[in-house]
Amino acid sequence: QVQLVESGGGWVQAGGSLRLSCVASGRTFSSFAMGWFRQAPGKEREFVAAISWSDGNTYHANSVKGRFTISRDNAKNTVYLQMNSLRPEDTAVYYCAARWDSGRHYYTVRYEYDYWGQGTQVTVSS
Repeated sequence: QVQLVESGGGWVQAGGSLRLSCVASGRTFSSFAMGWFRQAPGKEREFVAAISWSDGNTYHANSVKGRFTISRDNAKNTVYLQMNSLRPEDTAVYYCAARWDSGRHYYTVRYEYDYWGQGTQVTVSS
């Protein structure tokens, strides 16, 4: 079993920055591909960014490309989401997710992930 705990959410004005963290425990963190998703009120949970295990290969949704960056520190069992130039439409609960994969793959679809955190709220005011 894997436990994921997100932190770093909060309130910020448009144009500001936040860095989300997700700490994993329970199994070897470095065997997992990781991802970030978000869910706004009344909307489906959507993909934000993903990172592979073996080579740190990343992929970002078009809506956040150039503004958000996913990264990981396997020594700290932590994955990060650096969010810059935030917009009101980025307001959502942000979730991290994990899937066992020790290779070069990343995953962009919800059902491909096995474990989820409880979420952290990000609110961007105009």
